[in-house]
Amino acid sequence: MNRVKIIGTATSTHKHESLEGQKLLIAIPISTDGERPEGEPMIVFDTLGAGIGDTVLISSDGSYTGSEIIKTRVTPARWGVIGIIDRRETKDSTEYAIE
Repeated sequence: MNRVKIIGTATSTHKHESLEGQKLLIAIPISTDGERPEGEPMIVFDTLGAGIGDTVLISSDGSYTGSEIIKTRVTPARWGVIGIIDRRETKDSTEYAIE
């Protein structure tokens, strides 16, 4: 499970049949402090309604993302959104993500 920020959307004129109707997003991993990009952009699929600017949790667990989200184990998809973060708590305070 990783925390990423959604930075864009992806479209495709041709895709694997398991991804037909799936919303594809461009995400970038973020640092543990939630402020800095940390890694290369990646394509993730989303069924929860995440949008540009959202911080989300993604998983590459094939048994969950394939079977539970896409409804098939035969898919080239690797990363799927499993939660949208609306706030994060630190030891000192609670920071609300309002964008």
